[in-house]
Amino acid sequence: MRTRRHFIHALTLPRIRGSWSRDSSAALLLLVLSGCAAPSPDTAGFSVVEASIPELQAAMERGELSSRQLVTEYLVRIGLYEDRLNAAVSVNPNALAEAEALDAERARGQVRGPLHGIPVALKDNIHTTHLPTTGGALAFEGYVPPYEATLTTNLREAGAIIIAKAGLTEFANWMAGPPRPMPGNYNALTGFAYNPYDPRRDPRPATSDGRPALSTGGSSSGVGTAASFWAGNVGTDTGGSVISPSNANMLVGIRPTLGRISRWGIAPVTLDHDMAGPMTRTVADAAIMLGGMESAAPDPNDPATAICEPPPDRDYTRFLNPDGLEGARIGIPRAFYYDPVRLNGEENARGGLTEAQAAVMAEAIGVLEAEGAVLVDPADVPSYAHPDPDSNFAAWGFCAGAHQAKGSDQNCSVNFKYGAKRDFNAWLESLGPDAPVTTLTELRQWNLDHADAGAARYGQSRFDISDEMDVEADRARNEADMARDELLSRTRGIDAVLAEHDLDAIFTPGSRGAGLAARSGTPIVVVPFGFVPNEPATPFPEGFDARPAPFGVGFTGANCSEPRLIELAYAFEQATRRRVPPPEFP
Repeated sequence: MRTRRHFIHALTLPRIRGSWSRDSSAALLLLVLSGCAAPSPDTAGFSVVEASIPELQAAMERGELSSRQLVTEYLVRIGLYEDRLNAAVSVNPNALAEAEALDAERARGQVRGPLHGIPVALKDNIHTTHLPTTGGALAFEGYVPPYEATLTTNLREAGAIIIAKAGLTEFANWMAGPPRPMPGNYNALTGFAYNPYDPRRDPRPATSDGRPALSTGGSSSGVGTAASFWAGNVGTDTGGSVISPSNANMLVGIRPTLGRISRWGIAPVTLDHDMAGPMTRTVADAAIMLGGMESAAPDPNDPATAICEPPPDRDYTRFLNPDGLEGARIGIPRAFYYDPVRLNGEENARGGLTEAQAAVMAEAIGVLEAEGAVLVDPADVPSYAHPDPDSNFAAWGFCAGAHQAKGSDQNCSVNFKYGAKRDFNAWLESLGPDAPVTTLTELRQWNLDHADAGAARYGQSRFDISDEMDVEADRARNEADMARDELLSRTRGIDAVLAEHDLDAIFTPGSRGAGLAARSGTPIVVVPFGFVPNEPATPFPEGFDARPAPFGVGFTGANCSEPRLIELAYAFEQATRRRVPPPEFP
């Protein structure tokens, strides 16, 4: 058993980082653990582990819990377990003071809404002006941007406390692709994060660089939310990095319609696909956070935000209907998602499920049927079922590594690398004269100059193929690739299957629906459901008992269909209640 002394000893290690000194971070947590900010006897029996936002809010409304005590409880958990999980890039040294101010508002009868006094974390590519925003890059260590992200402002105005900046793959995993892809949730500032469902290092010789044995998912991190370090977190998603880490950490994740949430103040990959979304332990929590992130009116700094009308008062909790699956038309897209597809001229099939994954999904489909959904099975996405590689979306990836530099990029979309030149440079310019670097070219050179310090451990092939793009000369190629993206992901993709079968949503395994939603810009919600064996293609050594991996389900719908998807996801969650906390972090 760990004692208070063990906690204090752990906090003297340089684990929490920020622009303020590491010692000041440790001092903050030492203050908590030494009793100066200890929970009162009235809250001694209250546990934040798995506590939902409505439960936390109800406890504060009853006077059984204060926001200051809540922050304290979360800081204690960070102090206990951060050394094993590495979930945070920085922790807010003023979180207790912010909580006290919100407690004072509550005492005066001023409650801003369901996020009042609730601690949440933001991915560290989302601007905060009271905490550093680093993207996980050494060049940006300690950097505080000159303006706040719109979603940060919205959350703080809703009463949320930004308790920490959550870990990420460096610059949202648009730095190093093939030949040496950067492993997920690695960045030069804090190293690797670990999945709380198996927080061990990969023991295989070829991948024994410190990476986790159990994947943490995409470039966002759900580690801290899964381990109850905070109530929920915000991730960003260009190609699946809200949905994939949510699935991997047994969380609910929502990637909203492209533009529903403002991207202003988020370090971009490509604004043609970038989106931010909530990652939480329950659908209700995700609905609350989505409303807190959304603006009441379109953001003049992000024209895409005019696409969807927010619900009244931005209240998505009105769609938490436990009977929401009754009569819902749900499509089961067998081709690729469930069953492998062999394309003309290709020896190996694409897609499909393992036996264990197929068993989990068969059970999940049974739940839909039992809850009164009308199943259309199969309801294949046309662009995934087509045997011609030129017409199949699975064969149309984005250029992502050194092997897809100019001259070798005929069979992939240039949009990600084009956008990472166009939008990343525009973002750097918005930072003004105090930015650590002013162009992608400067950042690449800075990384080369500081390679001995670990700035480019896996190289920077994605930065390289992005920087060679010419924003003017390559505009026509990007527009052509974007048109093909839209044709395969929307016209012959999600829009086609929904219209053909008059569907509310398609139902996809694990995080597999993330790619189509990200490229089409349509919303998806993933919900925890089960576990499958962690069996990589290169097996673990004999004697290494790999623990099972979380495996959820996804609901994908049409543009601006978040209210309906939340209704479906909530009904499924309430009928199953399959999320379990990671057992090693009680």
